[in-house]
Amino acid sequence: MNTQDVNRRIRLVMDLRNKGITDAKILGAMERIPRDEFVPKAVKDQAWDDMALPIGRGQTISQPYVVAAMTQALQISDMDKVLEIGTGCGYQTAILAKLCRRVYTIERHEILLERAEKMFEALKLRNITAIAADGMKGWPTIHGIDQAPFDKIIVTAAAREKPPQELLDQIKVGGAMIIPVGPSGDQSLKLYKKESEEAYSVKDLMPVRFVPLLPDIAKDEEENGAAA
Repeated sequence: MNTQDVNRRIRLVMDLRNKGITDAKILGAMERIPRDEFVPKAVKDQAWDDMALPIGRGQTISQPYVVAAMTQALQISDMDKVLEIGTGCGYQTAILAKLCRRVYTIERHEILLERAEKMFEALKLRNITAIAADGMKGWPTIHGIDQAPFDKIIVTAAAREKPPQELLDQIKVGGAMIIPVGPSGDQSLKLYKKESEEAYSVKDLMPVRFVPLLPDIAKDEEENGAAA
C-alpha cells in the first residue's frame, strides 16, 4: 500500500468519526478492509471518498458513512450471528465479518456474488456463508438445517412499504434489524428491535437512497437503478 492510499484511508476514518461514528471496532474494520479492491477499476480513484459508487448490474457500493452508520446502529458483538440481505460487491459483508461471529449473506445477482466470494477468499475471511437466493424470504433451510433466528439482520435494499414478514420472523427475540423503507426518493433507514415474538419497536434513523428490495434471483438481462 502506498503512502497516498494510507493517507486516504486515515482521512476517511477521521471524516467518519467527525460525522458521529464512535465505535472504534467499526472504524478499525473500515480502515483495514480495502474498499478500493471492491470497486471497478474505472472508479478506484474514488474508492476512499465518502460516496456511493457503481459496481455493475445497476447496483452500488454504499457510501462509507451509510455502511458505518447502519453497522453502528445494530450494536454488533463478536458473538452475534448476522444475516445480510444484499451482498453486492461484498464490502459491507467484509466489515461485518470483522465484527461478528458469523455472517450469512444473500445476493440475487449471481455474478456479483461470485465476485464477492473471490474477495472473501482473497482477504481470508472464513466466517462468511454466501448464497444466491431470494433475500425477501430470509435464509432458507439448507439440507434440513435452519440458521434462523439471527441476532442481527442488515438489509441493503429498500422495502417499499414495510419489511418482509419472513425477515421479521428471522430476528431473534432481543435482536434487531436495520432496513431502508419507502419508495424511491422518500426512503427512511429504520431500526426494528424484536421485543417479543409478537412485538417490535421501530426507530427512524435518517433519510437514505437504496436500490429496491426485489424478489427472486435476478435474470441475466436485468438492470436495476438507484444508489445507496
